[in-house]
Amino acid sequence: MSTTEGRSTLEGRLPGDPTPREYVERTIRVDHAGEYGAKRIYEGQLAVLGRTKYRPILEHMKEQEQVHLDTFSRLIAERRVRPTALLPIWHVAGFALGAATALIGHRGAMACTVAVEEAIDEHYAAQYETLGEDEKPLRDEIERFRLEELEHRDIGLENEAELAPAYKLLAAVIKAGCKVAIKVSERV
Repeated sequence: MSTTEGRSTLEGRLPGDPTPREYVERTIRVDHAGEYGAKRIYEGQLAVLGRTKYRPILEHMKEQEQVHLDTFSRLIAERRVRPTALLPIWHVAGFALGAATALIGHRGAMACTVAVEEAIDEHYAAQYETLGEDEKPLRDEIERFRLEELEHRDIGLENEAELAPAYKLLAAVIKAGCKVAIKVSERV
């Protein structure tokens, strides 16, 4: 599913593909779950690094994630979309991921941020391309949030993410986990 000149190709879907409404519901559901998880990651990082010079950076990113979460929470209610049943898991997993990577040190926390935000960039870009002009307000919010997620990635890189122990392995495992969480949260 992609777009051509801002038009959704959801109309040309194959059997088994989601309807346009189902796709929008999945989009809102998974983005709500992802932003919830992101907020929890920063809470976990702050629990470990909250008394260091990295607190303001982590607080800034967490505050932006809260705005994203509030937006998708509002859309869940307005559009009567069922949230993922996995929120209790993301509550624990997000915090644990944030705290565990922060225990490595600020570089570990920043490596986590880079990996998560790169996965979300790809995810949001695909949604932006798939949603049609009839969903322009949602598309615009997703693009705005995508740019803020890239800002977070850049902050992580500026704060030595790539110097974390086993950076490439750590980033690959976190990205893979994000992609699995995305697929599962869309449907469950």
